[in-house]
Amino acid sequence: MPIDPSRSNPFAGNPLRTRADVVKALDDSFAPLLPYFDPGGGARVRLDAAAAHFDRAAADFEGFARPLWGLLPLAKGGEPFAHWAMYRDGLANGLDPEHPGFIGRAGPRDQRLVELAVIGLALRLCPDIFWEPLDARARKNVANYLLEARRHDYADNNWRFFRVLVDMGLKHVGVAFDESLTEAYLDEIDGWYLGDGWYRDGNVRRIDHYIPFAMHFYGLIYAALAAPGDPRAARFRERARLFAQDIRHWFDDAGGALAFGRSLTYRYAMAGFWGALAFADEEALPWGVVKGHYLRHLRWWADKPIAHRDGVLSVGYGYPNLLMSENYNSAGSPYWAFKAFLPLALPESHPFWQAREEPAEPASEPVPLRHPGMVMTQSPGNVVALSCGQENLAMRFGSEKYAKFVYSSRYGFSVESDERNFGLAALDGMLAFSDDGLHFRMREGNEEAQIAGDSLFARWRPFPDVLVDTWLVPAGLWHIRLHRIVTPRPLLTAEGGFAIARADGAADRTEEADGRACVTSATDFSGIADLGSTVTRRGIASKVAPNTNLIVAKTTVPQLRATVPAGESLLVTAALASPDLAAVRAAWANPPPAPDLPTVERLFATKGERVSAIMIEEAPR
Repeated sequence: MPIDPSRSNPFAGNPLRTRADVVKALDDSFAPLLPYFDPGGGARVRLDAAAAHFDRAAADFEGFARPLWGLLPLAKGGEPFAHWAMYRDGLANGLDPEHPGFIGRAGPRDQRLVELAVIGLALRLCPDIFWEPLDARARKNVANYLLEARRHDYADNNWRFFRVLVDMGLKHVGVAFDESLTEAYLDEIDGWYLGDGWYRDGNVRRIDHYIPFAMHFYGLIYAALAAPGDPRAARFRERARLFAQDIRHWFDDAGGALAFGRSLTYRYAMAGFWGALAFADEEALPWGVVKGHYLRHLRWWADKPIAHRDGVLSVGYGYPNLLMSENYNSAGSPYWAFKAFLPLALPESHPFWQAREEPAEPASEPVPLRHPGMVMTQSPGNVVALSCGQENLAMRFGSEKYAKFVYSSRYGFSVESDERNFGLAALDGMLAFSDDGLHFRMREGNEEAQIAGDSLFARWRPFPDVLVDTWLVPAGLWHIRLHRIVTPRPLLTAEGGFAIARADGAADRTEEADGRACVTSATDFSGIADLGSTVTRRGIASKVAPNTNLIVAKTTVPQLRATVPAGESLLVTAALASPDLAAVRAAWANPPPAPDLPTVERLFATKGERVSAIMIEEAPR
């Protein structure tokens, strides 16, 4: 039999239930990197030849620095590590302008500014490793490099925290600097706070995983390390406590997290929020609940083929996949996943590690989240987010990552591999339009978005002259989409359900008919049904292009396709997917009734609230 690629996963076979298991997971994840460290002793790790938009020296420094997010807590927690001399020498040489391994000077909004944050954390957490053993010249080089870098402008998003972390390190080792710059960035971060624990990641129309694994992660580190009585630390703690009440609904009972937004190649960095609560000694939920979310999420990754044959983490999500990556993802980027190892800084005696792991308690009713504009529903092994739609036109596949109607922990989402092949487009969780049968347009952003109870509304335009109003309503295992389309010309349309893993050969069963389509695999069912549109739609089970879905490489997506005429049309759709085959087949046999649109409109007219994620005066395009 062929070797299963998941065997290369450093977590494979690890039960991931105790602190010792997590230490082993870190050791096993770091070991494959050793052959790729700069043999000349610089601060560089080069893992392959693929490129990011920044220069090669910065990418190599990223590969060197990011593992420290896990190694520093390991040291703080008293665990042995055999390669500190290599790291210490690499830092000294890499920040020495006269050394061949020099990483180059940092400039404004430079990738080096990102990676220097963990160097600041190293000076703050482990000066006995990264500062005190250095000779006077090396200390001067490190201090001068950090002082020069921190004077540059950082990107106006979570990067603002990176100067703060550098400054915490410099202050701890006695290096003086202009603290007004630190305060200015902390004030800006406060300005992005929305309420109920939610931030924006800058002045943008989107809220994604950067809120837990960046904004709160760094805020909790600050809170844990700040001087007693620091009012900002108190605010970061209070916001994290509030946030925990909501973000827990982004995790399913098996540990999977909602696949949504950019930078998903950081994978189990999503556990970082739970670990940061422990690091800050902030019991936002009972410790057993926090520990359960943390460990289940690590275990969720243990059977996924997320590493290359040598055990180095790949760019991708559920498997190696450059298609879904961002232009700022280098081969070292995935090692921000090591943020998940932050609680290793805590001793075995800490209540987090001593607590008995508690199972998740899925909500029995839909949970509306006003700030990201989502309604969360849970079923065994899956969490689903109905989404009003957010905006990110700066990122590759921003529409797929932010503007679908629905996202899932179990089924992820797909990105399109060919914008000139409407017939084979995946379109899971999306409605697409084509005026030539070849090119197609989807939702990219909204003119308006509202939430009312557990229902969502959005107004958007796939073309400048075409207006679409969309309402989303949860209905048990199903969810319902209503689309009112006003167009001056006929348009081809296609709307997709959930993408599920496709078996080789003809092992899966499909059904295709007018108004419905479904696919059943050995483990999952996905279906889409028309509930009474003003046009007749044809159901197909589309075998979409490979390597488009985040979680599995081959999928089938049930779709409904039709031509809408000029004028006004109404499409009414219900979709569902689940690994509970008995429950989902029963639901498939009894689709929900179509909501009464005038009643839904009255609901939004009387109780609709604008979604926080889009409430800025002008978003960058």
